[in-house]
Amino acid sequence: MLRTLFATATLAALSQIAWADEWSKHYNVSGKPELRITAGDASVTVEASNDHVIDAKLTTIGYSIGPGGVRVDEHQVGDKVEIEVKVPSMHMGWNWGNHSIRLEVRVPRELVGDLHTGDGSITMRGLHGVLRADTGDGSIHGEQLDGTLDAHTGDGSVHVAGRFDRLQLHTQDGSVEVEAKDGSKLEGDWHIQTGDGSVHLRVPKNLAANLEAHTGDGSIHVDLPTTTDRVKSEHALQTKLNGGGPALLLRTGDGSISVTSL
Repeated sequence: MLRTLFATATLAALSQIAWADEWSKHYNVSGKPELRITAGDASVTVEASNDHVIDAKLTTIGYSIGPGGVRVDEHQVGDKVEIEVKVPSMHMGWNWGNHSIRLEVRVPRELVGDLHTGDGSITMRGLHGVLRADTGDGSIHGEQLDGTLDAHTGDGSVHVAGRFDRLQLHTQDGSVEVEAKDGSKLEGDWHIQTGDGSVHLRVPKNLAANLEAHTGDGSIHVDLPTTTDRVKSEHALQTKLNGGGPALLLRTGDGSISVTSL
């Protein structure tokens, strides 16, 4: 009897491991649409396309999609689309094989994006507009971005590249790498901070800012034109880049800081 029960439980577990499911939805939008994603434990990728539509696809391994499994709550009002991915609480503590949840969304290039995940990475490609990315435990990656970015992670690296006007980046534990392309300018203060990791910023040679850099334990290197009236100590630097401008604030609790030209 025990052997039969064990065999039944094993087969059930193996079938759960092998389970894969998929959900997708197409949204017609116009103008500059707004997209809000709350993705639970899913990893999120949002990528620009040349079409003026929003196409979302959720792929799971080890979970079904629907009643008793992963749920997708979504709705559209005009050009505003909201997608929420809910993972059943029973998945906590499972140790049977591989489980993953991945949400991939293709969007118009011009976008107002608000992306949240509890335990998963966020990737953005080719997006222009006002962007916010927030994950409790995962990395944030962005490339070919343009405009405003506000990104936060509780535990993971932040690596972004693009033309930026406003920039707010924060991680509790991980490196931060920024490549601000030609045309980037500070329309307000930029804040870039990590609790534990290096900060590496590459910017145009003509970027104008009041630089304030501080590290709890590490070196600071700046390879840009600076004023002579700068304040420098072992782990802190205050100076003006190209005559000064809004504040460029760089902070790390434990790591080096470098600011170099493209």
